[in-house]
Amino acid sequence: MNKLVRFDWAIKNILRQKANFGILEGFLSELLKESIHIQSLLESESNSEQETVKFNRVDLLVETQKKQKVIIEIQTVSEWDYWHRILFGTSKVVTEYIEKGQPYSAIPKVISVSILLFNLDQGSDYLYKGETEFKGLQTQESLTFSESDKKAYLNFDYHRPQDIYPTYYLIQLKRFKNIIQTGFDEWIYLLKNEMVQEGFKAKGIELAKKRLDMLKLSEKDR
Repeated sequence: MNKLVRFDWAIKNILRQKANFGILEGFLSELLKESIHIQSLLESESNSEQETVKFNRVDLLVETQKKQKVIIEIQTVSEWDYWHRILFGTSKVVTEYIEKGQPYSAIPKVISVSILLFNLDQGSDYLYKGETEFKGLQTQESLTFSESDKKAYLNFDYHRPQDIYPTYYLIQLKRFKNIIQTGFDEWIYLLKNEMVQEGFKAKGIELAKKRLDMLKLSEKDR
């Protein structure tokens, strides 16, 4: 568990420094299969105007160049209602980043990324993606944009209805079998084993290795 705690510290502290955004950009680029650039680090704890309203506190909340809001959570301890937790987190971000008078199209795209040290329910894969898809109950066909909607949503980079809704990624480190097939596998190998094999070329991974190696030094050496 110490290995993940060390990386958890890096996420919450090192990655808050703009000079180290290349680490998170590399990780997200390999995960999302597109070039990601971090625009800004946002406040990771929501403000509650009412005493009875639950706060939303996440490890890291960033905004990309496309105005997407990306939640990064590192969870070391199992919670039976973790499904509800990630739903709450994305819902709060959706509602807090639209103001009175704005059109509903101003709601940002929210991406939730959970790095888990425990196995969440049943399944053999280490990486799961969740989306909201509308399917016909009789035809089983997916509902798609009309031609007019395609044009309207072009500026938002939305190609399907599910692109509008939050997307969830669940990364379960215990289920990763240390088999490297993609650049993202290299990242997960680093997160799980705290080391980089020779020949790793994933975006941002060399910078992450240097920063994590620094954490292993004594305070004086750092």
